[in-house]
Amino acid sequence: MDYKKSKAPVNTVTRNIMDLCEETGNIYESVAIISKRANQISVQIKEDLSKKLAEFASYNDSLEEVFENREQIEISRYYEKLPKPTLLATQEFVEDKVYWRDPAREQQESDDILS
Repeated sequence: MDYKKSKAPVNTVTRNIMDLCEETGNIYESVAIISKRANQISVQIKEDLSKKLAEFASYNDSLEEVFENREQIEISRYYEKLPKPTLLATQEFVEDKVYWRDPAREQQESDDILS
């Protein structure tokens, strides 16, 4: 996932909550969907950052050999400047890029059709 190409804002944005519940019909369900997606994005970002920083890992136990690495600092700054996972997830939800389903609702609809 390319986080830099996302149109998500870097800062908090005030949103009309009615826009968030258009698709689901329930703001709480929309927030639950967004929070689950934000958790997925957070895990992805953390894995990417860990992989990139693992290249710089020092396995020596002495604290005297710790030094600052410019590349490591640049990587850390890049990830600090990214939009927060909640903002990325909200933007994806608004743009209808999040796939979600409600098995209970699907079951109820199929029961209604059979009745």
